[in-house]
Amino acid sequence: MPHAMMADGSLHYEVYGTGLPVVLVHGFPLSAKLWESTIAGLSGQWKLIVPETRGLGRSTGAHHATMARYADDVADLLEHIGETRSVVFVGMSMGGYTAFEFFRRHRDRLRALVLVDTHPMPDTPQKAADRRATAQRVLKEGSGIVADAMMPLLFGPQAAPELLDEWQAIISGSPPEGVAAALRAMADRADSVPTLPMIDVPTQVLVGEHDAITTPDMSRAMHGAIRGARLDIILGSGHMLPVEQPKAFEDALSDFLSGLENA
Repeated sequence: MPHAMMADGSLHYEVYGTGLPVVLVHGFPLSAKLWESTIAGLSGQWKLIVPETRGLGRSTGAHHATMARYADDVADLLEHIGETRSVVFVGMSMGGYTAFEFFRRHRDRLRALVLVDTHPMPDTPQKAADRRATAQRVLKEGSGIVADAMMPLLFGPQAAPELLDEWQAIISGSPPEGVAAALRAMADRADSVPTLPMIDVPTQVLVGEHDAITTPDMSRAMHGAIRGARLDIILGSGHMLPVEQPKAFEDALSDFLSGLENA
């Protein structure tokens, strides 16, 4: 399994296919398993670069986690694998928060943005305090408490029970140190609302119609603030769009990527 040594940690990553480079960054507190169907469906057309966020999945380095560090990890990974072209950054949920940082810190490395089930607003003071308190509980009690809290919100009403069981187990098995670090990183993240009108790369906003965490209304507002952005609302999905409606997700993403190549 390939790992790249990064600042204070080791980043697990996988690379598939050739062509336009597309970075797939998963959400909280997930892993690269989120993209299994996407990899199978799209790696024949594009070069898919799939890291696992530090402290999560098979990556280490949880003790030094911020949104800026997550974004720099992606830039460092591109250097590590020798990818010099500008990339399409696909960020789901917390991966979208990382995408905003990547735009601010590494605009020269960016060809386009795909913002999946995410939003630009910072935490309220109460939400940030709740995340920090949960981080402390996770270190004592394990990641299962996060799985129990999140599962009722993650999936749409049409999701199969087996899919829920699978992801309950995956989230419960996430490394507690990485989960706690990510919670603190999200609590401290910057307000990205002022960034939206500054985005000057082609941008796609994708959201599930039943997303209860980053709602379609949030996505509509974000889409309206980004000049020339494209909005796709995927029917029959909640927050976990790439695994709930993988074919519809892949079709919408493929159409956007094809447009970039033909522009």
